[in-house]
Amino acid sequence: MPGMRFEADIMIAGGSLGGVQAARCACGEGLRVWMCERSLWIGGQLTSQAVPPDEHAWIEEQGAPRSYMAYREQVRQVYRSLPEAGKAMRKDRFCPGGSWVSRIAHEPRVAHALLRASLEPFIQSGLLHLEIGAWPVRSDVREGRILSVACENDRGETMEVFARMFLDATDTGEMLPLTGTEYRIGAESREETGENMAPEKADPLDQQPVTWVAALRLDAERSWMEKPASYDFFAHETIRGHRVLDWEAWGAEGLRRFAMYDHTPGAVDLGLWRYRRIVCGENYTDGRRDVSLLNWPQNDYIFSAALENAGAEENLRMARELTKCTAYWLWAQGYPVSLDGEALGTGDGLAQAPYIRESRRILACRTVRAEDVLYREGEDPICRFPDSIGVGHYAMDLHMTTRSRTSMYARTRPFEIPLGAMIPRRTKNLIPASKNIGTTHLTTGCFRLHPTEWTVGEAAGLLAVFSLRNGWDIMEVWRHRTGMFQQFLTERGVQLHWRETEMGLE
Repeated sequence: MPGMRFEADIMIAGGSLGGVQAARCACGEGLRVWMCERSLWIGGQLTSQAVPPDEHAWIEEQGAPRSYMAYREQVRQVYRSLPEAGKAMRKDRFCPGGSWVSRIAHEPRVAHALLRASLEPFIQSGLLHLEIGAWPVRSDVREGRILSVACENDRGETMEVFARMFLDATDTGEMLPLTGTEYRIGAESREETGENMAPEKADPLDQQPVTWVAALRLDAERSWMEKPASYDFFAHETIRGHRVLDWEAWGAEGLRRFAMYDHTPGAVDLGLWRYRRIVCGENYTDGRRDVSLLNWPQNDYIFSAALENAGAEENLRMARELTKCTAYWLWAQGYPVSLDGEALGTGDGLAQAPYIRESRRILACRTVRAEDVLYREGEDPICRFPDSIGVGHYAMDLHMTTRSRTSMYARTRPFEIPLGAMIPRRTKNLIPASKNIGTTHLTTGCFRLHPTEWTVGEAAGLLAVFSLRNGWDIMEVWRHRTGMFQQFLTERGVQLHWRETEMGLE
């Protein structure tokens, strides 16, 4: 059967959090967008991967585009307007889940509904074609310019999309190898990046672990949970001499004893149950039970890489198994937990897709290195770039990697995001729109969080608009039109620089 043919101004591969913002911005400027997403939900790490927003310390006042700040208020309004909302959720500022990792932890189903609503007017008008259950499989590239990208869907149909600009908003950088765009994955060498903290030898398979998140409900009674087939295997699996399924787990600070609940004697003070909690029963008047997302040290799949590895599919399957085994391990200790799929849109309580911390990353015109962002006493408290297209902040957070077993949690400076990190060195009309910008294995640890990906996606969509509207290649924009583009972003509510006087920096 012949494939279907589509034409658009912009083709976006991946409905990640960045991809959604890119589509919203481009359609808002009147351009025609064709976007595909493999999962049932758009929104990536915020929805189908079930990771509550990790945010920086200043997020209530600044540090993200105007649209992200508006989204946060929309989330709170959803919960504030519930008839069963208690006093805690009637306040101006509150965390729906009462978590300690996020100021606004909320249910992925709520996030998806809001993100989908932000795109619905463009779908109805015909500006946006959204193809769910589809992914890119090949491309037609000539002299560094992409002419078309072919996608397949889960019904076996092929669609070829012709566009003037292409955005890679997949969580894994799928478009990079498909289009011949130069990239790196895993740990680069010290020689490649110039980072003192990088290893002497590169290892593409030394990647941050994936985690297949699950939702756990704290039941009034301890209902039955079936023992997973892989439980005996994971119950005896060890890392550096310690069992994976144990309250003692490895982290950046070494081996630490965790606990289910806060203030457990002999353990870290903050418990893992409240870590990523998305439903706090105390916030409601109807007696509902807590729900927390299982994204803990115990279910990081650190045994083998999930990208560009011969066993990648099996690794993802085993990541799911590890999470089911972690849930059963908790139940077997007597905790009244059960898997709850309502918040995740699944029947089994596991997320629709794995949480991908580390993507393929373009070889960019400007690479953000560890030395750029690390905090050093006596130096400028802000990491600045003259071609800033937004701001972000998070620690350089590397979960234990799959080969060298490296982990890190290093203090960084609030940073600006350089436009040069979004410009491939050779491909003329491909823009990264997720976690695939020009960072390194080390710095991706602080650029992968929700507000930063949102900013990157928004900037990617607006860069495509700016480039197409003016007839300039993205390389030309970076080299000679950065100031004009920065003004374009500012007019649309993108914060380019930190307001230092409000931050209390030393």
